[in-house]
Formats: sequence, structure tokens, C-alpha cells
Amino acid sequence: MTPIDASVALETSPFDAAFWWTSAGIVGLLFMSAFFSGSETALTAASRGKLRSQADRGAGGAARALHLTEDNERLIGAVLLGNNLVNILAASLATALFTRAFGESGVALATLVMTLLVLVFAEVLPKTYAISNPEVAASRVSPVIAVVIVVFSPVVTAVRALVRGVLALFGVRIDPNSRIMSAQEEIAGAISLGHSEGSFEKEDRDRLMGALDLGERTVEEIMLHRSSIEMVDADDAPEAILSQCLASPYTRLPVYRGDQENIIGVLHAKDLLRAMDRLMRGPNANAAALEAFKVTDVAMKPYFVPETSTLDEQMRQFLRRHTHFALVVDEYGALQGLITLEDILEEIVGEITDEHDIDEGSVLAPDNLGNFNVDGAMTIRDLNRACDWNLPDDEANTVAGLVIHEAQSIPTTGQVFSFHGFRFEITSRVANRIVSLKIRPLS
Repeated sequence: MTPIDASVALETSPFDAAFWWTSAGIVGLLFMSAFFSGSETALTAASRGKLRSQADRGAGGAARALHLTEDNERLIGAVLLGNNLVNILAASLATALFTRAFGESGVALATLVMTLLVLVFAEVLPKTYAISNPEVAASRVSPVIAVVIVVFSPVVTAVRALVRGVLALFGVRIDPNSRIMSAQEEIAGAISLGHSEGSFEKEDRDRLMGALDLGERTVEEIMLHRSSIEMVDADDAPEAILSQCLASPYTRLPVYRGDQENIIGVLHAKDLLRAMDRLMRGPNANAAALEAFKVTDVAMKPYFVPETSTLDEQMRQFLRRHTHFALVVDEYGALQGLITLEDILEEIVGEITDEHDIDEGSVLAPDNLGNFNVDGAMTIRDLNRACDWNLPDDEANTVAGLVIHEAQSIPTTGQVFSFHGFRFEITSRVANRIVSLKIRPLS
């Protein structure tokens, strides 16, 4: 071979300096693509709650990442723009490189090789790392992504306007300040998911969900109905009132005069006992003073609340007023029931009992046929929590109310109904009130 032929061969060799520089450029672009892909996954998957916690402890990267995620549309637009730019540029360089080296067949070869490289090294690998350590990755990439957002801001703004214009043609309106799910819904969903995956015990889930639901539930749903309220007649003899308070499992009793709708006060057992002690053992103790005792002298002023108050607000009122007891009235002022601070706390922690509480029976357990014997006055929420069921409580608060609503009548003893995936059998009825039922899941 002559020197001229050798020089021509060197000049036409595909593996010259340009080949290696182009190859190095493709590798660099793949690294950039991996960075953008991982950053997108990290910043969208990172928990804002965890980032906030880290930022409060002084982590600058977490604070920056939290700020970036406040505008997800701008964040994703800038990252996707950068990712697509480097991917398209890498594919174009690879096509030119392989076409030069292998001719027309290089196009197909470049497509195959770049698809494999992008899939493994620029998509799956960085996203797998980012999803396994989202908060750490988000904190690390936030400084660079912040610069990328500033650089691409004009283009992203134009793209956002174009996208919203196209969506508007189809009647779709985008509110950048709205969130698909509230923080409460996100927490509730995380708790339910954690329970289904075994991270939360049922008791822990019930307590957390109970606390979250206080703002959504009303006093009417958990109050003690007026038909079950124990009251003191202000006109009874002092001895009778004392005997009633000593025999009652309750510390506070409403006081009425004439009609039970006419509540004139609330009697605290300790106030009554102190007054009786003064009359019987004080310096001026005598039988005449005891006979002249009036329960209204020691009764507290009644506290009335509307039945539509939320449990969250009512608990705040109890704490603000330093009281634990309220009488519930409807929009016409008619007495509907009573509620205590303990009732609200039980919605969070479950049933609270002490040595003076009335034994309401053992924990719900199925019989040999799988039937649960349930009191008709039991609330649907309590039944769902006890048995881990999902009976709806939108139309009724109690189990009896649910059956009456679904049957559209007052059932008779022995009637059987099937709805919501359960079998309901009426086992006892007094007047128009369903006293007890047997409930069994159909599945």
C-alpha cells in the first residue's frame, strides 16, 4: 500500500477522533437524562411532610426541594423539557454515528442500542434509586433543578399557556392552586394503606382515623338520645334526689321541672354531696334545713349546643368553657340528647369504662352460624370499628336506623333483610323501636 492509499484509509476510517468525541457526548447526555429522570421521580415521590420535618431541623436541601414542589406544573414542565432535549439529542448523535460506521443499517442499530441504553441507564436505574430514597434524592438534586427551572422558565411558561389553551377548547379548566386531595385525605389514605399492608394495627388505625374524622362528624351522630337520659326532678324530696344520685352511674344529671323538656340545670354529684354534708354535719345542721333543701341551689346552669355542631368544634368548646357536659337541641330548641367530652374522646380511643359504668355486654363475637347479636341502638360507626365492616352511615346513625331506612318501614320481629352484603334479622322489637338484631356477612 502506498503512502497515499494509507492516508486515504485514515481519513475515511469511521473510528476517528470525531467518533470518540461523539460517543463521549452521547454518554454525557445519557448521564444528564438519568439525572432528569431521577430528579422527576424523587421530587414527585418525596413526602412533603418529611421534607417539611427535615427543613424545620435546618436541612437546606429539603427546604429547597419543598419550595420546588409547591408548583408541580412548572417543576415537571422544566424537568421534562430538559429530559426530552437530552434524549432527542443523544438519539440524533447516535443515529449519525452508527450511520457513518455501518451505513444505512446503522439507523435500526442506533434505535435498538439507544432504546436499551436509555431504558436501563437513563430511566429504570435512576428512578429505582430515586423511589427508594425520595427525600434524600430530592434534597440532593434540588440545587441543580432550581437552576434548570429558571433557565427553562420562558419556554415552560409558553408551553403551559399552550396546554391550557388546548384543554380549554375541550372545556377543561386547570386551577394551579387546587390540590386533587386535601392533606387530611392524603393522611387517611396513607393510614388505610398502611393497615392493609400490615404497618398499622387495627387499633392504631381506628384511633388515627377517629381523630381525623372529628371535623367531619356532628354531635347528632354520637349523642345519647333523650329517651335514654337519666334526669332529676327538681320537685322530688331531697332524700329521693340523694338516693337517685348515689344509685346512678353518672356524675352529672340534668335537672328538670314539670316537663322533661324544661331543663333548668345540671346537677353534679359532688356538689350535691357537699351541700348535704353541710346540712347534716355542719355547724347549723338540722332536719328542717335538710327538708328545705332545693336542688336548684347547687345545680349548674345548663349548657345547650346545636345538634349540627362538629365534634372537633364541640371539643374545643368543652376545653374553652372548662366543662364536660352539654345538652343537644335541634333547630327548634327541642331537647334531642346529651353529649360529654368522654363521648368525643371515645370516638378516638374507643370505649372508655370505669368501675361505675354499666356493663353493656361483652365484645361482639359471632355465634356458630356466624351471626352477631347487635343492639339496635348501637351506632353504625361503632359496629364498623368493632367488626372491621363498611356499613354506610350516611343515612342513619344507628343499626336500627339503617334497617328502617333500607326497609322503608318499621320491621316486625323475625323479619329478615339483605342489603350492603349483610343479612339482618330482627330478633326483638318494643313498640316502634328495634331493640336487637342478628347480623351476618353474606360473603
